[in-house]
Amino acid sequence: MRAKILVVDDDEKITSLLRRSLTFEGYDVLTAQDGRAGLQTMLETEPDLVVLDVMMPNLDGWEVCERIRKSGSKVPILMLTAKDEVKDRVKGLDLGADDYLVKPFALEELLARVRALLRRGSGGAEASAGRLVFEDLVLDLDSREAIRGGRTFELTSKEFDLLHLFMSNPRRVLTRETIMEKIWGYDYSGESNVLEVYIAMLRQKMEEGGEKRLIQTVRGTGYVLKGESG
Repeated sequence: MRAKILVVDDDEKITSLLRRSLTFEGYDVLTAQDGRAGLQTMLETEPDLVVLDVMMPNLDGWEVCERIRKSGSKVPILMLTAKDEVKDRVKGLDLGADDYLVKPFALEELLARVRALLRRGSGGAEASAGRLVFEDLVLDLDSREAIRGGRTFELTSKEFDLLHLFMSNPRRVLTRETIMEKIWGYDYSGESNVLEVYIAMLRQKMEEGGEKRLIQTVRGTGYVLKGESG
């Protein structure tokens, strides 16, 4: 079955370009010209992926993203932003976006990210129900929530994937390249700091109650899940 992609952007040139390009790649493409129409289309059609612009009339992309997540939908969301500022990227990720791309972007990169997000989304539920446990941290594979210090905290789709990777490989140093390939599905070259942003968000949630740090930085290499004593 062909994947269904919803493009929400008020720029008709971008919408037209993405419609033609994504259709050529074999996807079914729906479009919306503003945030309110995009949200309504998403809820009515249940696409496999949403490409969502930030700056739009009648609900901006951040509001649309937040409402999609509040509806309970786990649909992958790729946000397009004209602002290459960390605070803007963090805001989108905090609201539940899975990835972001700064305008102007190379079409080839957008298509690569679309393929990667669809691959991640096609995996569906975990093969076997249960939990992963490392020291006082528990990852519930059914609810996709984490538990630590007696408190439960929610995870975005990418946060869950990242923590799942760490907890499946405890005390093993994972290089930055390995993590990017496993989580995003392709080589994340250039100056992108999306991994660092996600690590920071995960640490904030995991250490909110004053707990010790479990995701350790291995300088010049990557990261490792381990306690302070190893």
